Order: sequence, then structure tokens, then C-alpha cells
Amino acid sequence: MQIGACYLRVSTDDQLEYSIDAQLRLIKNYCKQNDIYIPNEFIYVEEGISGKRAEKRPAFMQMIATAKLKPKKFDVILVHKFDRFSRSREDSIVYKSLLRKEYDIRVISITESIENDKFSVILEAMLEAMAEYYSLNLSEEVLKGMTEKALRGEYQTVAPFGYKMEEGKLKIIEEEAKIVKLMFQKVSTREMKIQSLTRYINSLGVHTHRGNHFQTSTIDYILNNPVYVGKVRWCPEGKIYKDYKNSKAIIADGIHEPIISKELWDNTQKVLSENKEIYRYKERAETPINTWLKGLVQCENCGKTLVVQKGKYMQCNGYLKGSCNVSSHVKIEKLEQSILEKLKETYNGKLKIEIVPKIKITENTDITLLNELLKKVDEKEKRIKMAYADGVDTLEEYKENKQKISSEREELISKLKKLKDSLQDINQIDEIDEDVYKKICNVYELLINENVDMETKYQTAHFLIEKITISRKTNTLKLTYK
Repeated sequence: MQIGACYLRVSTDDQLEYSIDAQLRLIKNYCKQNDIYIPNEFIYVEEGISGKRAEKRPAFMQMIATAKLKPKKFDVILVHKFDRFSRSREDSIVYKSLLRKEYDIRVISITESIENDKFSVILEAMLEAMAEYYSLNLSEEVLKGMTEKALRGEYQTVAPFGYKMEEGKLKIIEEEAKIVKLMFQKVSTREMKIQSLTRYINSLGVHTHRGNHFQTSTIDYILNNPVYVGKVRWCPEGKIYKDYKNSKAIIADGIHEPIISKELWDNTQKVLSENKEIYRYKERAETPINTWLKGLVQCENCGKTLVVQKGKYMQCNGYLKGSCNVSSHVKIEKLEQSILEKLKETYNGKLKIEIVPKIKITENTDITLLNELLKKVDEKEKRIKMAYADGVDTLEEYKENKQKISSEREELISKLKKLKDSLQDINQIDEIDEDVYKKICNVYELLINENVDMETKYQTAHFLIEKITISRKTNTLKLTYK
């Protein structure tokens, strides 16, 4: 009796006769007639997934990984049709060749009988080519269908802010529609630019459909989206992003109700176009690191990093994007001097370092991962017992596999104990080692040395400092060491 595996797949375009249950039933009938036994653990199922690329099919990749194991776990792989295995000739040739030549495992289609001779190579290649043609043709037909929908004014993606989708049609959400109108009015009358408008909308407590704060890019997209004037825009190449004037995009009259008037839309587009011309970004080479503080300073209010502006000062990136209402703004020279003073006062003993345990044992991700791995080891042990009970593995193979699993379990338990002990030691630290003050002193000396290049200062500062939190409300700095 041969040991087999079976691969079952349906994608969204498959008909009922190719359902998972139908494929499995036919494969089991084939097994009875051909003296093949398939253990339950070797039944690999993929639902609603395309067969184009193997790496996007987790069950398929798991099956290939199992096929590579020694001793060999199964002799054949059964599929309902060859196009279930793959619709890409490249993938099909690579994996079938690998399985046949390296591991002596054949792929058998139970509905496409092919003899094991030289003519079978031609026939199998023809079947694979037909499957790939079907897949490519299907993609083209789907694209044609979506194009037709766009030309008919049907909306084909997630409902934008201000709308909800009901029975395949956009319906206005009145409360959100008021906010959309407000956005267009504020910009069209030049009362607000996008950055200040974003902060204003966030101050009203309004959130996106995903529950997030609005950002300047979100508002910019809304103001450039013709859906609000009763149109639909769809691009066959994918998302528009900021390429609002994409020549390949289809813009058609929609079947939904507009939120704003054509006049308000036109006025807004005119203002946006003028602003874009005034504040057009100029292409420039990537700016070098001009401060060792880059990437270290955070805004206490929103937690976003302060970014360098015009090479002279730092500004909260959240504020720049409209998601933070506190302008954490500071001159680079002044901030550098303040941090250097803090370092000097610390290693001289004038400032005390407060120890804050960074890791809690109950929350540590490494411990969680090790516990998950232990659970997987337990599952492995159950599987080898089933394989032995089903006659898949011999007694010698079972003993060998069990020994490997026992060794793996002992190693994981040892790692878990060491990690818990080390974390316990970290959380029990109650005083600072003298070497810490020496390191702070060394970093200070390097940072004030004019002969040291900025890249070295940057690397050194990041070696010692975890983050610098700046508070505009209390006008204070908080320095956190690693």
C-alpha cells in the first residue's frame, strides 16, 4: 500500500463541482481503487485562494515542506485536476521536478489519466498550459468586468468617508457628509490650508472609518476625490495614491448622490492647484545627518518623533501631519546643549538615575514565543503517535522521532528557565553600576569633541540613549537611557 497526500483547492471563480468536499470524495474513491492510504494530517486544503503563485498558498508550501522530510512521509500527491496543483507552468515544472527527482514523489491527477512514459510529458505540459491560459484569461475578463462597472458609475472599493455601502450602492451618512462639506468650504474660501484643517477636524473629535485620527494625506485625498461630486474614479493599474491626474484613470458619472455641488468642487480644485504651484516641492539630494538628536526626540503629547526642519529646529511630526494639537517645536542647538548639560550633571552625580524595569516577565514576548513553541512540540508528539498508530511510521522511526522531540522540548524548557531568571535579575536591579556613569561620561566627551564626525556622534548617542521626551506643557525634558 502506498502512502499518499492530497491537495485540495478552490478559488472564488470555481464552480460547485470543484468544491472541497467533491474533490476529497473523488480522491478517496480513487485511493480505494488503487490501494493508496491518505492519513488525515496529509490532507492539505486551500479555500478562496488563486493558484497562480505557490508562495501565496500556505497549505501548498506546508505540503512541499513535509515532502522534503526524511524519512519520506508519502509516496504520491493526489489532486482532482492538474490545475489544482498550479496554474503557473513555472511553479508546476519546478515543484513537480523537485518532488519527482529529489524525493521520488509523483503528482497524480485522478481525472486526467497520464501514463508514465515520454508522451505523458507532452500531454501534461499541454494541460498545464491550458490551465495557465485559463488563469490569464480569467484575469483579463475580471479586468474587463471592473472596467465596465466603472464606466457604468458603480463604486468598486471600500466606501469613502461620508458614505456607506448598501446593496452595492453608496449611501450618504449625514453626520459625516456635514464634515466633508466643511472640509471643502474651509479650503475653497482659503480660510484654512490642509495642515490647519486637519488639526481642526481632529479637534472636533471626528475619526476615520477605521477609528484613526485624520492626517494631512487623508484630507488631501478627500479633497481630490470626485466621488463627493457624484463621480466615480477607477484606475485599472491599481490605487491612485497622489496621482490624481492619472491619464489612465476612468472618471464617470456615478449612480450615487453627491455630497457637494459642482461649483464647490471646482472652487476647491482651483485653490488646491494654486497652493500646489506655490508650495511645489523641489527635488533635492538626500540631506545628511546634521544632528545626533535625529530619531531620538519624541513629543510627550502624541508620542511621534520630532523631525528636523530647515536644518535649524525640530518639530513634532504628528503636528506637521495634523494628528497632534501640540506644537512641540525646539531649536536644535538649544536642545543639544540641554542634553549635554543633563549628561554632564548625571555623571557628576548631580542628577539621579531612576531605574524603571523595562520588561515584565508576564508581558515578555520571548517567553510567549517559547511557550508557543512548546505547544507545537506537544502537537508534533501527538502527530508521530498517530503516524505510528496508522502504520505510516515503523517502531524504529517512531522512537527516533520521539527522541528528537524530547531533545527539542528539553532545550526549549532550558531556554525558558534561563530567560525567566535573567528577567528576574533585571527587575530586581536597585542600584546603578559605576560603569554606567563612566559610559555616560565617555559619550559626553565624544559629543562635545569638534573633531569627531556627525555620523559617529549619531551612532554613539543612539548607543546610549533610548529616547528623549519633550513636553511643551511643562517645558521639561525626560532622558531615557538604554
